[in-house]
Amino acid sequence: MEVLPALIFIAIQFILLFLHPLQPAMSRPHNNFTDLESLLAFKASVADPHGLLATNWTANASFCSWIGVRCSHRRQRVVALKLPFFFLGGSISPHIANLSFLSHLNLSNNALTGPIPGAIGRLPRLALFSLANNSLSGPIPLSIFNMSLLVKVSLAKNNLSGSLPSDTDPPFMLPRLQWMSLSYNHLTGSIMSNFARSSQLQLLSLSFNNFSGSIPPELGNITGLNFLYLGANQLTGTIPASIGKLSKLNRLNLVDNYLQGAIPEELGNLLDVQYLGLAENNLTGSIPMALLNASKIHTLILYENNLTGSIPATLGVSWPRLEIVDIHRNQLTGRLGFIDSLSNCRNLQYLSLSENKISDFLPHSLGNLSTSLNYLLLGSSYIKGRIPSTIGNLHGLIGLDLGENELVGEIPSEFSRLKGLQGLFLNRNRLNGYIPPELGLMTGLNALYLEENALSGTIPHSLGNISGLQELSLAANGLSSGIPDSLWSLTSLRVLNLSGNTLDGSLPQQMGNLKFFDILDLSKNRFSGNISSVLGNLQMITYLDLSNNSFDGEIPSSLDRLVISIGYMNLSYNRISGTIPKSFTNLGKLYSLDLSFNKLQGPIPEGGVFSNSSIVSLEGNPALCGALKLGFSPCPPPSNSKSNLHLLKYILPPIVLVVLLLSCFCTRLIFLRWGKKLKLPSEDASLNTIRVISYRELVRATNNFSEANLVGRGSFSSVFKAYLDDGLVTAVKVLNSENQSALRSFDAEYCALSKIRHRNLVRIISMCSNLDFKALVLQFMPNGSLEQWLHSHNYYLNLLQRINIMVDVSLAFEYLHHYHPHVVVHRDLKPSNVLLDDSQSPNFFLVTVSLYCLLPHQGP
Repeated sequence: MEVLPALIFIAIQFILLFLHPLQPAMSRPHNNFTDLESLLAFKASVADPHGLLATNWTANASFCSWIGVRCSHRRQRVVALKLPFFFLGGSISPHIANLSFLSHLNLSNNALTGPIPGAIGRLPRLALFSLANNSLSGPIPLSIFNMSLLVKVSLAKNNLSGSLPSDTDPPFMLPRLQWMSLSYNHLTGSIMSNFARSSQLQLLSLSFNNFSGSIPPELGNITGLNFLYLGANQLTGTIPASIGKLSKLNRLNLVDNYLQGAIPEELGNLLDVQYLGLAENNLTGSIPMALLNASKIHTLILYENNLTGSIPATLGVSWPRLEIVDIHRNQLTGRLGFIDSLSNCRNLQYLSLSENKISDFLPHSLGNLSTSLNYLLLGSSYIKGRIPSTIGNLHGLIGLDLGENELVGEIPSEFSRLKGLQGLFLNRNRLNGYIPPELGLMTGLNALYLEENALSGTIPHSLGNISGLQELSLAANGLSSGIPDSLWSLTSLRVLNLSGNTLDGSLPQQMGNLKFFDILDLSKNRFSGNISSVLGNLQMITYLDLSNNSFDGEIPSSLDRLVISIGYMNLSYNRISGTIPKSFTNLGKLYSLDLSFNKLQGPIPEGGVFSNSSIVSLEGNPALCGALKLGFSPCPPPSNSKSNLHLLKYILPPIVLVVLLLSCFCTRLIFLRWGKKLKLPSEDASLNTIRVISYRELVRATNNFSEANLVGRGSFSSVFKAYLDDGLVTAVKVLNSENQSALRSFDAEYCALSKIRHRNLVRIISMCSNLDFKALVLQFMPNGSLEQWLHSHNYYLNLLQRINIMVDVSLAFEYLHHYHPHVVVHRDLKPSNVLLDDSQSPNFFLVTVSLYCLLPHQGP
């Protein structure tokens, strides 16, 4: 009897083993069963959207053969779990800490969330630990900083927060650490000096966090350090001179902090450094001459500081491997003599000196720079003199910025040799003469900025050859004559600024070809004529300025089609007359509308932009009225309104009486005339019609059903365009006499069509039927089908037209399904059965749904 309690106790312990999976890692022996249990717990905690684990981690195979799992040969224990790029979600199970033989854990580049389990710090053999590029949150467990065998830690690109252990938090023991990457997180606090205890450290990356305080000088004691990334933090203080002791340092990045003081001379001892990034700080002083000893530098990033002095003249000789030099936005002065030495740097790709105070002449040696140079940026640096013609030797240039300087003389025609140049900025200088027609040979150009110079003459017609041109600014020069027609063929053009010249002429219809216009500024010129209605086609435009010209006529109503884009519109100081379109109240994105100093008259629309005086300007139009908030007088009532009402009391009743009598007479006459002639096919009132068309008339109307009149052909019927004897244009649907099912459906289709009356459904005019011939005469749609307007390059529908078509089709089907006496099912709605009729405006259409295949709904 004593055996039974013992068995019960063992059973309870066995059940508890499975009911409590979160037992501490050291509470029971670790064996193969423990590894299996830990892996299954890990699998259960992660999301596996692609089923990569579900199809492989199965019970019919040893877990040592599972994907991402590697076991030791002797004991068959899990030593590595590597599942990068497996699209895993969910969280990391604490059971992973029960894999006591684990030395490599790599779960990087997934979508894991939640915290890093603190139990991972109890893995005694862990050497490689990577959870980079996930969405993990919470602090970094302090236990990780006391793993004596850890070699590599990568937790970059997560949402980790909190701070690192302070220097007084014991213990810190990572004696074998070689790689520590915590960049791109939200870590705060100071950088601990205890990193210096890891004497084998080669990479320390803490960039793109919120670390504050100063850079620990102790980091200079990690003599084997190759990579030090501390950029994009909130570090203050100076750059420790001890950094100069890192003789093996290859890359130093301190960009985007709040560091101040001078660049330490000791950095010249970094003889192996190749990348030196100190930009976006508050550094002062000059570029140390000792820095030239670091002869392996290929990337020098010093922009956005307060550096002064001159650029060392031997820059290119001391650093022959230079590829990137970016020292823009400083306070550097002196001469450009260092450009001579840069001809020694045959791999130079990027040179930016913009926004300094150099104040020197461009040397002819500029043309001796490497042909691999892609970007030469010298804007806003007080550079004087002429542009040397040797600049045409830099065949590799992609971007050239000489804007906002003091350059004089003519634009060299040698620019045309820069076939690969995409951006040319010569704006805000003192250049004169003509725009060289040779610029049209720069077929790779995307942006050309020549504004605010003293250029004269005409706009070269050759600029129209630059088919990929997106931005063109020639503003504030002395250009004359009209805009060459070739410019309107540049369908990629997004920005066109020609303001502040003496250009004339009118706006051509070809302007409507530029569908991608974003900014159009033609202000302060001598343009005249009406404002073209094609501006309404530029439905991506956000900025339109036609002010200070001589435009006349009315504001085109088509401008209301810019409702989805336009934010700034200025038509002031012209001769525009007429009224303000009421539809302007719908331009919801407008933040500025200026119609001042024109000849506008009539009431100011109410609502929209006209309710905000800070947005709209209408002064200088004395004939406008209304809008008391804008300072205009109330609109007077219509003249003689009372006397007109008095006269209507006596005139209107006789007119109404005469109209009613005439209507009754005409109705009676029609009834008597057609009632004698009309022979109904049956007694069903639904087949009544007021028009009888004979077979002979249809033969004449379709030219004997010739192919020239054929509109379309199907298995059931053919449709011909017909000109009836009275001039009416119709569509004649002739049924295929060999198709019995088509003949059987003829009466049913005619019955269905004749009962339908709706503006958006095709209208039946008549029928013609005998033993061998059956046809329906229908309303003709001159604008064809929606299919050809959607899928043909010769047709175009704007956004508003597409919306109108959708609404009209919806109204037609609402009538068929809800308002017709009998529910009717169309059965074949498609673009080819949606027909377009022209209306008064060529930009809008009456939409009609083809009912050629419509039949009454049968059954439920």
